[in-house]
Order: sequence, then structure tokens, then C-alpha cells
Amino acid sequence: MELKLIDINKSFSGKHILKDVSFVARSGKPLGFLGRNGAGKTTTIRILMQVFNPDSGQVLLDGEEFDRSKYKIGYMPEERGLYPNVSVGEQLYYLGKLKGMETSELNQAIEYWLGRFELLDYKGKNLETLSKGNQQKIQIIQSVINDPDILILDEPFSGLDPVNAQSLSQVIIDFVEKDRIVIFSSHQMSSVEEFCDDIVLINNGEIILNGSLNKVKAELGHGRKRLIIKDMSQEELKEKLLAQGDFHIEADRTSLIVDFNMPNAEVLSVLAAIGGEIELFSDYKPSLNDIFIAKVGEAHA
Repeated sequence: MELKLIDINKSFSGKHILKDVSFVARSGKPLGFLGRNGAGKTTTIRILMQVFNPDSGQVLLDGEEFDRSKYKIGYMPEERGLYPNVSVGEQLYYLGKLKGMETSELNQAIEYWLGRFELLDYKGKNLETLSKGNQQKIQIIQSVINDPDILILDEPFSGLDPVNAQSLSQVIIDFVEKDRIVIFSSHQMSSVEEFCDDIVLINNGEIILNGSLNKVKAELGHGRKRLIIKDMSQEELKEKLLAQGDFHIEADRTSLIVDFNMPNAEVLSVLAAIGGEIELFSDYKPSLNDIFIAKVGEAHA
């Protein structure tokens, strides 16, 4: 399946919130949807969920107008919305029925997912009696209980300890392996980087980056090298590099990141002029966090 947004626009009270938003989410290729608070992520997701209608633009699934009633959708919103005074089993049953599940299928799914998350003992307990982490797991269960074709997760790792985060990670992997569409938004860049093949970065309602994560990393790292010279401080190395040319240089904890932007033969000449024993000289691939900071910074420059 291929879920495509084409030139989506949305305004509220005269304020243009989404501006020609376009991207594609594909089966088996988890998509990371990133942006700062207020960038337009939640509005876009609500248009996908058909909570809002766009002012203009299209949402297509495999080339046809998307009708969510024809597909099983799983959605975990950032604003958690379960019922604190209702038992875990009752509300999972209620929510499953809202998703159109048959009774026998639903009861089996409740038992399976509560067992998988080690929550069977809490089935008859009100949600408010559970720990925050266990409440979060119930929120996860409601999003996957109908075995969705399209799974949309908004800040899914919020509130989870490392063990429960690993459990959720395996759930995401399972849906990817079943060739489902998985879209998730998170401020935890390491989580997005771990799972996502494709990324979309939205800022002030506009898409500023869209594509394969590996391709984006390669493009943004092109011509940039990590460099360490043995027994030479970063400050000394930077001075010697700048004496050879007007290079853009950044530093991380252990190495300099140098944008040589020149043929390899000329790079070797620069290194020879600097002298010293090369301890590290390798291609630089930025982390997703580096990419996010750089691109949002460019957009605000």
C-alpha cells in the first residue's frame, strides 16, 4: 500500500497551519514524521484520521481517494484519552467494538495483547489503579487491537521505561514485517532513527525535508570527514586546517568534522601539510538529531 498526501492546506481562524504538505508513506517502510511543537504534525495526523478535512489537497491510498472506513486504522494520540474509572477489559472491549471488531475476535485479541504486555492480572481493574507505564501500555494495546492496516503512533515512547520501550519496539517491528503502513512521530530521535526508513520534517506547516533516511544522511554528509590527528588537540588541528583553507569545521566530543568540499587528491595534500599521524579519517554521516537541528535552524535563519 502507498498512502500519499498531495498539497494539503489547512487554516484555522484565518491562520494558515498547513501549507502544501506532501509526502508518501509505504507499506513495510516505517515513516518518521518530525517537527517541533506547533509545527503541524498533529493537524496533519488528524487530517489522515479524517478528524479534520483539508481546505485543499488530496489524501490517496494506492491512487484512490482515501476512505478510512474501508481500512483498519490504529491510532495512538499524543494526548492520552482513556477512561480512568472503567476497567481495562471493559474499555478495550468498547474501543474494539468501535473499530468494528466481532466479539469472538475481540475477546481473543484482548487476551493476547494483555498477555503479551503482562497485564492479564489487571483486566478487571480500573485504569486509574495502574502505574503510568502500564496505562501507557493499555494505550498501545488499544491502537493495535484490531490488527490495523495503517498504524499511526504519536510520541509512542513517552512514559515508557526501557523494558516497556523494548516491548513496544518489537510490536512496531512486527507490523513492519507484516508489510503494514507505520507512521510515527517522536521527539526521541534515536527511536525514529532505529525504525524509520523514510523521514519527513515539517516546520511552520511546511515540509522542509522528505526522503529516505539513508539518502538524506549521505547527501548531508557529502564531502564531510571525521578527522583525528594523534597527539594533536582539536584546537591545534583546527588552526592548522584553517591555515590551509577556509573550511567549515565543527567539533564533537572526540573529532573534528571538516567540510573539505574538494577532490580527494587535494584533501590528501592538506593532510600532508598539517603533518602528524592520522588516527581517524572517515566519512561523516550526521545523526538524525544533527539533521533535525541543522534543517530547523536553516528554516529559521
